Amino acid sequence: MELKAILVAGGHGSRLRPFTRYMQKTMLPLHERPVIDYALGTIRRAGIRDITIVSNAFIGQISNHLGGGLEGERLHYVIEEEPQGVAHALSLARPYNENARLLIYFSDNITTLELADLAENFRNAEDPPGCVLLAREEQRPEAFGVGVLDEAGTLVNIVEKPENPPSNLAIGGIYLFDERFWDRLDAAVAEHGEGFSISDINRMYVQERSAQLVSVGEETWVDCGTPDALLQASIMAKDGKLNPHPFRERKG
Repeated sequence: MELKAILVAGGHGSRLRPFTRYMQKTMLPLHERPVIDYALGTIRRAGIRDITIVSNAFIGQISNHLGGGLEGERLHYVIEEEPQGVAHALSLARPYNENARLLIYFSDNITTLELADLAENFRNAEDPPGCVLLAREEQRPEAFGVGVLDEAGTLVNIVEKPENPPSNLAIGGIYLFDERFWDRLDAAVAEHGEGFSISDINRMYVQERSAQLVSVGEETWVDCGTPDALLQASIMAKDGKLNPHPFRERKG
């Protein structure tokens, strides 16, 4: 079954104002390249050639930069006129992404982790493979969906932005979902309404034991949604630790 990607780059980028008053947040620079090139590089190196980009009124800046994409690649641009939450943003991408397995990638996330092997196994699984949740250890995980582990270290639940985190394991930003994703989205929205979060879908997979938890381990994961994180990622990009290319190239 084909594996497609949805790159979610919506919202106002309020943590990066005043720059995002005039520029799409993924077009802000990481050293010599815009943020979106690093997110797309990770997606492309995973072998995905059908990519939907959901963004705000500045989506023209992205399309002017990327154009029609690489040879053999299909890029779809979808405008989110007003931010109405994650469910709405994903639903805008739905016409291009039904009857497929999905990599859902929130654009603030820049990582050195390579997804090619995970994506290949997920794509080629004979039966619906469930979901793959990428996680990392965070000093302040309360801003994320946080994993709840049992005594054996098995993921048994996910709590969204808890005041008292049950662990330091942050789950959020990059996910693989099987072909049942849209049915799960519909069910979660029907149950939770405006209170929906993507953790509601993740919990469905966790409860039926079809969720695979993958930690980034020694790899780096930067949330580029703040000026400090953007600076940190820019230094990493200058040092050749981040790869914006569609192939496994590194500087230096």
